[in-house]
Amino acid sequence: MKKVINYKVQKEEWEALKDEAFKKLNAKATIDGFRKGKAPRNVFERNYPGQIVMEAADVAIDKEYKRIIIEDKILPVLEPKVDLVKVNDNELEVNFTFITEPEVKLGEYKNLGVKKETVKVTKEEVKEKIDNLLRGYAELVVKEKGKVESGDIAIIDFEGFKEGVAFEGGKGENYSLEIGSNTFIPGFEDGVVGMKKGETKDLNLTFPENYGAEDLAGKEVVFKVIVNEIKTRVVPELDKEFFEDLGMEDINTKEELEAKMKEEIKTEKEEKAEHNYIDALLEKATSNMECDIDDEIVVYEAESMYNDFMHQMSHQGITEAIYLQYANTTKEDIISHMKEEALRRLKNSYLLNAIIKEEKIEVTEEEAKKEIKELAIKHNMTEEDVTNSLGGIDAMTYDLKVRKAIDLMK
Repeated sequence: MKKVINYKVQKEEWEALKDEAFKKLNAKATIDGFRKGKAPRNVFERNYPGQIVMEAADVAIDKEYKRIIIEDKILPVLEPKVDLVKVNDNELEVNFTFITEPEVKLGEYKNLGVKKETVKVTKEEVKEKIDNLLRGYAELVVKEKGKVESGDIAIIDFEGFKEGVAFEGGKGENYSLEIGSNTFIPGFEDGVVGMKKGETKDLNLTFPENYGAEDLAGKEVVFKVIVNEIKTRVVPELDKEFFEDLGMEDINTKEELEAKMKEEIKTEKEEKAEHNYIDALLEKATSNMECDIDDEIVVYEAESMYNDFMHQMSHQGITEAIYLQYANTTKEDIISHMKEEALRRLKNSYLLNAIIKEEKIEVTEEEAKKEIKELAIKHNMTEEDVTNSLGGIDAMTYDLKVRKAIDLMK
């Protein structure tokens, strides 16, 4: 909700504020011929024109803001906007624009008719998971004969030319290229497929239109490629040696491994089904409620999401500038695209807070401490470290309230 409060200061009150402002400023002012605090007001105003009025305005605005928060009990979600309507020697007029939490009118949130997906695991899924596991244990063996095939590792030298001139960043020696990884621009890996060891080939390709480097985007180039060596993956058999290398407790046969993989897939699917179930409940319940969320709150949430994302990128050694260049986008575009998700998150938050209030959901300190203790055991951490990582026991208390609200929706 948006609320505008008009504030005016005139006559005696404004004069008193200016007097106080003059005393404060004059005590620190350096003026030739006068000790600090002793210069007459007219002399001070000649040396520092407009300073008294602005200082008085700052004091008045700060005082009124605190009064609004305490006496009017207005709790802003964002920093309020302050617009100076008038400020001169005779008066001060200000408009405070507060954006507060929106009012929520709950609709139906219990009998939503949402069904949770039934989880099934197929033989094909189990086989695929075992195949992926085997590929992880595969050995790379030099391919003495034959050609480059999909899945092989081609050790290549390459150099790229645009209009006959080598371009920056387009050269590599003894580069290990996995065919099928889509590491290079479209057509490069396809061009290497079928080459033999020692073979040289020119690949005539075109960079994508949205490529990060403007001087190459959409441009036709030639890559000169030499295959130095070809390696292929040799996948192990499901034998005693493999199970010993695997080192999984109580897994010594193909049947035991299949059962283990089936259980892991089932657990993953159940977690995903639970997540989707909760999302569907929240979507249905938020569509039933009335809640007008100010766009400035949505933008603020999207900006917070953007900052969190860039913080994650920084842990991977990727700066904001590098990411924006690589993705060929801008901060504003990303935030704009994040607004839809930001709005969804806000609606979910306001919904759950309203349910907590409506149902008078409470969580005791003992419940919160018990959950922290269980998390500490599970993650091999101290209870103090868990509490600090969560942001305090109040954060855990709120999280448990949210869980109770969701359980009630179920």
